[in-house]
Amino acid sequence: MPSNDGYYEALWPRSPRQSKVKPLAKRLDTLNGKTIAQVWDYVFRGDEVFEFLEEGIKARYPDVKFVNWKTFGSTHGSDERAIVAGLPQKFKEHGVDAVISGMGC
Repeated sequence: MPSNDGYYEALWPRSPRQSKVKPLAKRLDTLNGKTIAQVWDYVFRGDEVFEFLEEGIKARYPDVKFVNWKTFGSTHGSDERAIVAGLPQKFKEHGVDAVISGMGC
């Protein structure tokens, strides 16, 4: 039996990249006058977290608007694919400028 002195060959488990890196979207200059969607997977206390975030953001940007997470449905579960696929259209309908996406682990 050949000795390997404790060294073993290893293979990288990931495949080559399938898509190119895309540039990030331009950041908003301010949240005043903007509409923010709250998107959540209904897994961990997002209902509480979004209340705190909304309160804190409104204190800093009084003219910001929010579209509540209840508008979009859960981004986790049996309807996940349909809900996520429908988000762009719902964002358009509600004039969304930014999204806070919460997920519980």
